[in-house]
Amino acid sequence: MLALKRSGASAEASTEVARGSRDDSSPQEPCYLRNMISKCRWKLLAMLAFVLVVMVWYSISREDRYIELFYFPILEKKEPCLQGEAERKVSKLFGNYSQEQPIFLQLKDYFWVKTPSAYELPYGTKGSEDLLLRVLAITSYSIPESIQRLKCRRCVVVGNGHRLRNSLLGEAINKYDVVIRLNNAPVAGYEGDVGSKTTMRLFYPESAHFNPKVEDNPDTLLVLVAFKAMDFHWIESILSDKKRVRKGFWKQPPLIWDVNPKQIRILNPFFMEIAADKLLRLPMQQPHKIKQKPTTGLLAITLALHLCDLVHIAGFGYPDAQNKKESIHYYEQITIKSMAWSGHNVSQEALAIKRMLEIGAVKNLTYF
Repeated sequence: MLALKRSGASAEASTEVARGSRDDSSPQEPCYLRNMISKCRWKLLAMLAFVLVVMVWYSISREDRYIELFYFPILEKKEPCLQGEAERKVSKLFGNYSQEQPIFLQLKDYFWVKTPSAYELPYGTKGSEDLLLRVLAITSYSIPESIQRLKCRRCVVVGNGHRLRNSLLGEAINKYDVVIRLNNAPVAGYEGDVGSKTTMRLFYPESAHFNPKVEDNPDTLLVLVAFKAMDFHWIESILSDKKRVRKGFWKQPPLIWDVNPKQIRILNPFFMEIAADKLLRLPMQQPHKIKQKPTTGLLAITLALHLCDLVHIAGFGYPDAQNKKESIHYYEQITIKSMAWSGHNVSQEALAIKRMLEIGAVKNLTYF
């Protein structure tokens, strides 16, 4: 019994010795590996942290640049307005761009003095002079005195883009001296996002499906953008109550339009020429089957740069081409697919607007 206890104790001692020998000698190698792994882990974490900091800094710097170029936050105080500032900045794009050109066509230029045009519509009035004479005889060309007397004109061009939804820009838009709107974009029901003031509305016959007495102010100038001779036929028939023209349009324009002739103006095709030539690099002479042309929105910005000293824009830009379900307007559910056969190159127009943003000729109230 005593022998057994001794042998057991001896075995336990042997086991302890063996265990101790393993504990004393074997941990050195794993410990060394653990230390190396620990050091490598900290180096890796430090490297990842450094990369993350660099990425965040780069992202912020890019975002700041993006905001600086393509987004102009609403400020509590008005931005300083310098007379002639827009003209000076846009000269980088337009070259010998002059504000001597009249904004609206006037009768004397086609009645008393023949003003030959080098191009047909939409870039000139060649071949449409007789029609135009009849239209100019029943419309006007003056700019409201309230705009003329301003020492420095602050203008905003309100596009029709979906980015205006829930923008709450209405109050800010109403504070500008001149508010320019496009086509049939509604105001009623959207005042919180787009405002209620309309100084000018650019339109063409197919886009005249709006009620001027509901969507516009009593003194709003309704500016006809003529793309073709039939546009002059249409406005003459509306204002003189002649037989309506039904053919020659890609979409039937309204046959009855309750509008005051004193509000109607005819836009000088010079602005279409400038937008096409200087901003989009389009040839003035194009095959009839192609006929690329600027959108009314780009045309309105070109006009604003001619009329105003400070130009801001809102609601410009289209959804990504891949996003085929997102609507392009703030007021209706039509998608980018509708632009496929419009004759407008929206990608080129986006680049043109970005160039204007980069040189500071215009500033953005919504992201672009």
